[in-house]
Amino acid sequence: MRTLLLLPLFALVAARVTSTETTPARPNIVWLIADDLSPELGAYGYPHVRTPNLDRPAAEGARFNRAFTTAPICSTSRSAFITGLHQTSIACQHHRTEDPRPLPTGVKTLPEILRAAGYFTTNGQGPESTRWGKADYNFVIDMRTMYDGPDWRKRRPGQPFFAQVQLKHPHRPFVNEPVTEARHRDAPLPPIYPDHPLAHRDWAAYLQSIEALDAMVGEVLATLDREGVAKDTLVMFFGDNGRPHVRDKQWVYNGGLHVPLIVRWPGRITPGTVREELVSMVDLAPTCLRLAGLEVPAVMQGVAFLPEQNPRRPFVVGARDRAGDADDRIRSVRTARFNYIRNFRPELPYAQHSSYKEVQYPMLPLLRLLHAEGKLTPAQAAFLAPRRPPEELYDLDADPWETRNLAALPEHAATLRDLRGKLDAWMRATGDQGGTPETKPTVAEIVTDTRLKTYERPLQQRGLSRNPTDAEMVRWWESYYRN
Repeated sequence: MRTLLLLPLFALVAARVTSTETTPARPNIVWLIADDLSPELGAYGYPHVRTPNLDRPAAEGARFNRAFTTAPICSTSRSAFITGLHQTSIACQHHRTEDPRPLPTGVKTLPEILRAAGYFTTNGQGPESTRWGKADYNFVIDMRTMYDGPDWRKRRPGQPFFAQVQLKHPHRPFVNEPVTEARHRDAPLPPIYPDHPLAHRDWAAYLQSIEALDAMVGEVLATLDREGVAKDTLVMFFGDNGRPHVRDKQWVYNGGLHVPLIVRWPGRITPGTVREELVSMVDLAPTCLRLAGLEVPAVMQGVAFLPEQNPRRPFVVGARDRAGDADDRIRSVRTARFNYIRNFRPELPYAQHSSYKEVQYPMLPLLRLLHAEGKLTPAQAAFLAPRRPPEELYDLDADPWETRNLAALPEHAATLRDLRGKLDAWMRATGDQGGTPETKPTVAEIVTDTRLKTYERPLQQRGLSRNPTDAEMVRWWESYYRN
């Protein structure tokens, strides 16, 4: 088993979070984890969904406006927030690692640490679920070492519990029901998507799925109320990565990394709190340990952001490596104002073949079809460029959809140098393993196997050829959504 190098950065972080001066009682901790969600919620001011169940804990607790995952895809992001370590430091950077290894010596997951301290730990699909919830970690795991089961009701009387509730929405496939609500039908599209009826229909389905998610959250909160444990329970709601749309999930733009984070702890967090500091999901584990009165392992890279406000992070880092059969390496440094992106493989197109996205994202063939017809805006067409710049820089205050790359402009040279240096230092300090090639199996072997399973077979099940045209794919999606 590997030994993780305890670098100075880790020690500096640990020095800020290992204090045990917390409240004496150990709270129950519930993580409500949405699958593929950006902050399109009522609590975040988005008017085209109704999310009363999520609006409630936001009103009763704290809403974090600048929360970011460490990766724009589930298994890598989940590997990070369950360990408190960036996935790039523990060889978990590739989505669904084909050759998963044990965690480095000395690294324990949050549920293992809490369980050893007397917590009843669960991972389920709902408040009374008998089925395990999604884990999807990129390291070797034993669910029964990490968790006592899927249902927190099985605990001993008075035993504190840590429960992960895995909420399947709004992961694709979306809810596919007739669009009857004007709030869904009339919702404006982000400008990075094409203005087309199919795009609007797909976005409406995403919004419907968010409302289905909200109903699931309501069931969990009602269970806590019914059991009389809500007042003793810290609830954290967040997304594992951003929305599953073109240029969002799997990309280190805001749409892939920016997620909602809502935290409620009755009597401990002032209702209606709004927090603007940068938070990384790698901060969740040390925060929960601190609130449980436990020591935060020095190896953890996260920074506790409760009970008091954390030392303000100057930046958060995002990382994208291989995702299925789309091999890549991208890093980002996000400050309060700028997003700096480094493309380690600029020879690749933005929209390189990804079997998952080709099958699941109707806007991808739609973009190509409209581009051939000359119907895209310059910002939309840029996503179909045959290669990428080595670096990208976006002013998020002026350009929240990240459509104007400022990296080549002299007036932003100082900002570029600063963020470039921050990324270089972070990669050295954290032992970024993104440049390590996969050998068992090789990338070529992974690509062949993945395309058969996630591209050719699903197309066959749809009655399509192995190489359908964009027009054929668009027609299939229009038929799918015809209700």
